[in-house]
Amino acid sequence: MKINVFKTEDEVLEGLANYFVDTAAESISHHGQFSVALSGGNSPKKLYELLASRKFKSRVEWGKVHFFFGDERYVPHTDPQSNYLMAKKAILEPLDLSYRQIFPVNTSVSPEEAAARYTNDINLYFAGFEPRFDLVLLGLGDNSHTASLFPHTPVLHDKTASVKEVFLKDQDVYRITMTAPLINLAHHIAYLVYGAGKAEAVHHVIEDKTDIENFPAQLIKPTDGDLQWFLDTGAASLLKNK
Repeated sequence: MKINVFKTEDEVLEGLANYFVDTAAESISHHGQFSVALSGGNSPKKLYELLASRKFKSRVEWGKVHFFFGDERYVPHTDPQSNYLMAKKAILEPLDLSYRQIFPVNTSVSPEEAAARYTNDINLYFAGFEPRFDLVLLGLGDNSHTASLFPHTPVLHDKTASVKEVFLKDQDVYRITMTAPLINLAHHIAYLVYGAGKAEAVHHVIEDKTDIENFPAQLIKPTDGDLQWFLDTGAASLLKNK
């Protein structure tokens, strides 16, 4: 695990954008394509917009990039809460990508069916090989959740490299999420976290003793890959070992 700390939000975003570019180039050089699982939320939206900007757009062979989603809200793709819709506006449409490069979660079926179909989509993409994404982008919630691996939910104990539905009782909503074992197969995993409001969660996940039920992001430990955190000084402020 490597912890990268930057002074400002803009520097964090640029640092991760450069990491994205380098990882894409490495993957395309090795096997001709780059598979990335996107995260949702406001923080990654700014990253996606930066990647699609004039400064970064020409630095990636976008025609060889395939986009998946680490998790999705169980809402229509036209809903403002949809991770797919956010990514579509922030990066997918600006880059004018082919629909063949984009793998959204089908939320028009039941949550269980949506999860099963997405597992199948992923397995078909990897054509019988172990489903190892080149890069999985993650965020971190105030409650130490990542993707849709929330505290005290059954999916935390799922040992399959798959996609599962998650029901959040307190919100009365479903989410669709990659399981920790699937995320952990990735060649590269990168957290994007900034703001002092996330400092406590960052400390819990990185430095507290293991408590998966309360700090689900502790589940993310690559089996044979690279894990990096991209933080600003606010988010890293409670870490003892930076």
